[in-house]
Amino acid sequence: MRQIDHFIANGTGSAPARTHKVFDPNSGAVQAEVALGDAALLDKAVATAKQVQPAWAATNPQRRARVMFKYKELIEANMDDLARLLSSEHGKVIDDAKGDVQRGLEVIEYACGIPQVLKGEYTQGAGPGIDVYSMRQPLGIGAGITPFNFPAMIPMWMFGMAIAAGNAFILKPSERDPSVPVRLAELFLEAGAPEGLLQVVHGDKEMVDAILDHPDIAAISFVGSSDIAHYVYERGVKAGKRVQAMGGAKNHGVVMPDADLDMVVNDLAGAAFGSAGERCMALPVVVPVGEDTAERLKEKLIPAINALRVGVSTDPEAHYGPVVTAEHKQRIEEWIATAEKEGGEIVVDGRGFTLQGHEDGFFVGPTLIDHVTPDMSSYHNEIFGPVLQIVRAKDFEEALRLPSEHQYGNGVAIFTRNGHAAREFTHRVNVGMVGVNVPIPVPVSYHSFGGWKRSGFGDTDQYGTEGLKFWTKLKKVTQRWPDGGGDGSNAFVIPTMG
Repeated sequence: MRQIDHFIANGTGSAPARTHKVFDPNSGAVQAEVALGDAALLDKAVATAKQVQPAWAATNPQRRARVMFKYKELIEANMDDLARLLSSEHGKVIDDAKGDVQRGLEVIEYACGIPQVLKGEYTQGAGPGIDVYSMRQPLGIGAGITPFNFPAMIPMWMFGMAIAAGNAFILKPSERDPSVPVRLAELFLEAGAPEGLLQVVHGDKEMVDAILDHPDIAAISFVGSSDIAHYVYERGVKAGKRVQAMGGAKNHGVVMPDADLDMVVNDLAGAAFGSAGERCMALPVVVPVGEDTAERLKEKLIPAINALRVGVSTDPEAHYGPVVTAEHKQRIEEWIATAEKEGGEIVVDGRGFTLQGHEDGFFVGPTLIDHVTPDMSSYHNEIFGPVLQIVRAKDFEEALRLPSEHQYGNGVAIFTRNGHAAREFTHRVNVGMVGVNVPIPVPVSYHSFGGWKRSGFGDTDQYGTEGLKFWTKLKKVTQRWPDGGGDGSNAFVIPTMG
């Protein structure tokens, strides 16, 4: 059986005491085992990071950028292999897997411009002969704890910005699909990065706690469920670290009466069911405004959902593949049953779905549930599967309140031809990322990603200028060069507070 090890400088030196099974979601079979590390292994990785980071930070930004440029070339050259490897452990179809890699690569492209974005501010003549300037300096060692659903994109979101800014980085990916993160680290070394600058340690809660408590790790970025995000944030901050922790989501798509319903249905098919719904920016709740809109939308949704093709991850005709584990398949189907018990109408039922020849695979059919209400637990919580819920709103104000009052505030979209309605919605909705006729409003790499409420803990977003701020500290310098002869005539006088 294939063994997946940690990627740390000089190797681990011993066989792992504990391992975790890695499944093929298409067949349900175990395909590999990944080593699980502990605090002692983390200590070894941190010790190496401490050795290499100062020299990397002292390397001028344009030379660091050259490594990022070479890394970008290597990712592009290995795109097909990375996608196949990712698909084999996660279950995404190949096109989705390539999208996973591509969205991470876009942040690497942004990091290639690190000499420009690292420039500070300068004020000449802030006082008599006094100039003030600022500089962004690295924190030292950063760490990332990433989820199973984007094993390429989210790690690159984190370490791309952190390392370009001058930090060393330790990545703890999900133990469910660990091979791509290791391969990303191997390619980074091949791009010319010093050994030990980017290391990968595998583990479960034991490793997470070791990262949160380690005194030499200055900052931690996390993406996962909201309960764990809250835990990571509280424990990390208590240990004196800078922490950004992104949590769950329940993104809404508000459909106004004037919306192009054919476009909406096409968008929902991808946004709700793509990647089997296993993404925090999926769109699992649609909010038609008015009963007429709801009935017209439902009539168009049913045939579109029934036409979706569920297949193995290598099927080029499949719209989506299996979910990641048998336990997650069971959890999704339990949520569908809960919605039914709570009064939801199961319009299209994906429970019990099997694929011929792959009966033990972790497949869930597309599901549509109508007449869902805000008091239902299936609406309140994240299902994280190929399930679309219809929550009917009588008017614009009710549709605006639904995402604004939900516990999660990651993303939201409005579908309309009315510019006034769109503007009113974008200004008033209490959600961090908003799309106007865009179902998955993930900002491009030179902006920043982050939700509100229980979707994000901490006050700094991922990548872009916000990411740069998170992985650096700002030093401010006030300087004066006297031109006197040493007789004290140019002595600095502290200004009074007036």
